Amino acid sequence: MIREFAISLYLTLFSLLFRISSLFPQQKKIVFCVSFPENSMHIYEELKKTADDKRCIFLAATAQTKEMLEEKQIGQVLEFTPRKPKAFLAGIRHLATAKVVILDNYFGFLSSITFKPNVKVLQIWHAAGAIKTFGLKDSSIQNRTSKANQRFKDVYSQFQYVITGSHEMDHIFHEAFSIQERQIMHTGIPRTDIFFDETRKKETITKIYSEYPQFENKRILLYAPTFRGENNGITNSNLDIKQLKNRLGEDIVILIRLHPSIKEKAHLPEMDAAVYDVSEYPYINELLLITDLLITDYSSIPFEYSFLRRPMIFFPYDLEEYAKDRGFWTDYDKLVPGPVAYTTAELADILAKNEYDLNRIDTFHKRWNEYSTGQSSEKVAALIIEWLND
Repeated sequence: MIREFAISLYLTLFSLLFRISSLFPQQKKIVFCVSFPENSMHIYEELKKTADDKRCIFLAATAQTKEMLEEKQIGQVLEFTPRKPKAFLAGIRHLATAKVVILDNYFGFLSSITFKPNVKVLQIWHAAGAIKTFGLKDSSIQNRTSKANQRFKDVYSQFQYVITGSHEMDHIFHEAFSIQERQIMHTGIPRTDIFFDETRKKETITKIYSEYPQFENKRILLYAPTFRGENNGITNSNLDIKQLKNRLGEDIVILIRLHPSIKEKAHLPEMDAAVYDVSEYPYINELLLITDLLITDYSSIPFEYSFLRRPMIFFPYDLEEYAKDRGFWTDYDKLVPGPVAYTTAELADILAKNEYDLNRIDTFHKRWNEYSTGQSSEKVAALIIEWLND
């Protein structure tokens, strides 16, 4: 009850400030609301090539996101939170006077505002595919109040257009956000463009090895569990890192990358430089370039790792519980393109056999990345410029 009151108060205040800001003249500018920076950064790089005079404002959802954006020197970046009142007020003013608004996630404030009639709102999302349900199909809906559910629907109704990388995601966005076919843009996913840029790939790999020279000439296993709320995916998981490493060869290095929303460290055991927490490395797709084998569970990372045609193992140790709490878009075992292990021993056995069906990964990749062909950033940027000049 208290939480509901606090949310209502916040949204009422946001709505009032937005309406006041809407009295100012509209400007020819693009406002990015950013939770996961990679898509936005790729789009901005492309916008600079053809529209350097276009003003871009980035509203960062967290301090970490702000830092990542500022490192790339990509224009004006504001930490968009009430804890930073000056930046927050400026961000509301930019939103209210923008001509194009780009979103990459669910933003609750959207339920309380109405954009000017000629504003274009584009949802670029933050994943190329989906295993677990979200949006209107999220299992947690049944635990929300009717008022909360209406807020969610009001947010989704603001998405005028959504980009996708596959026909599969068309269906998912239709069910998750209740959008229609005419709202779907088959541009592909901008953050996947890196997999087609050989020069950038080589430069990125060189950069990583210069930062982590101990990884070079090693076989890299990357364990990247999904977000589980209070569970950080390591200390509360069934993965016994010591047991796993003891079953592997000396040339193996295990990297652990927790979800960006997890603030605590992985608390790894001392393993004589055999296991590393790379959670603070900002760009997952860059890490994938040096990864020889991916271990994950319900994350969207496999959809992008499939570009590299390298093996994956799935470790859904809490499958039954997770399926009940979150739900999946389709049968888990049929969807994932690799062997499934439920214990560390099973995981080690699969690694020891070293037998993987890469054709299965190819099929998975074609199914989920059909529109992501290396020009996604260019296509999205062209769309934005067209709207901006309309």
